[in-house]
Amino acid sequence: MVRILGISGSLRARSFNTALLRAAQELSSDDVQFEAATLHGIPLYDGDVEQRDGLPAAVAVLKERVAASDGVLLCTPEYNNGIPGVFKNAIDWLSRPAEDIPRVFGDRPFAVIGASPGGFGTVLSQNAWLPVLRTLRVRYWSGGRLLVSRAHTLMDAEGDLTDPATRKLLAEFVAGFAHFIRA
Repeated sequence: MVRILGISGSLRARSFNTALLRAAQELSSDDVQFEAATLHGIPLYDGDVEQRDGLPAAVAVLKERVAASDGVLLCTPEYNNGIPGVFKNAIDWLSRPAEDIPRVFGDRPFAVIGASPGGFGTVLSQNAWLPVLRTLRVRYWSGGRLLVSRAHTLMDAEGDLTDPATRKLLAEFVAGFAHFIRA
């Protein structure tokens, strides 16, 4: 059984990226345990808070979920042609203390997908993640790419991904990532 943790980089209640993770969870094969996580409860990084109080509870929980996974799928929005601050902030917290980076990130398989209402999907945000992931020394899967553009037209009123072509691409992406993790 391959354990994939998907993390949505959006806090919005009707987030396209959280919906994409729900669909990935639903479309995963029986030999994949797919869990979804959000960034709710993670405060802005403050080194003084870290030194005084240690990791906030929400950070510690997410960090252990990452460490317990076989692979991590970042589902990133794109804000102003880049990584959303709230998402980068969460990864910065997860990399603390620095001595823990090898345990949490080191050689762990990571992949990036994303959904956006715009016409280019999340191509710039996904590219902006590459130096961050390289710095954390993850094993990045570049064998697939999923850029969901005009996401609002692919979901129903409940926020579920209903577009058959996108669902097929997502299922293939998750299967490919799971295969990469097993290799």
